[in-house]
Amino acid sequence: MFQSLAWAMGQPPGGGGQGGSGDIVMSLLPIFVIFIIFYLLLIRPQQKKAKEHSDMLQTIKKGDKVITSSGIYGLVEAVSERTVTLKIAENVKVKFAKSHIAGLRTTAEEE
Repeated sequence: MFQSLAWAMGQPPGGGGQGGSGDIVMSLLPIFVIFIIFYLLLIRPQQKKAKEHSDMLQTIKKGDKVITSSGIYGLVEAVSERTVTLKIAENVKVKFAKSHIAGLRTTAEEE
């Protein structure tokens, strides 16, 4: 019984006890590569798009033609820190949260 324990605690054949840190680096390398790919393909573009949307929301002013995230087209009547009042028809004004403005409309998108 004690003889089998001695063999179990010995070094592996071929001197494999050396270079343990290289094995750790090589085993973690695929994880680092996957993280870099996720960052370049998913995280970075999403952050860039969020920054562009935030910048667009900061520059909204009265008279801009916008579309909301729910698909409502409107003309900006008033802008406050957190809300935007849109004119969507004659004598119809609706107040939206500023974060729900999806984008500015261009003249090419007119009805």
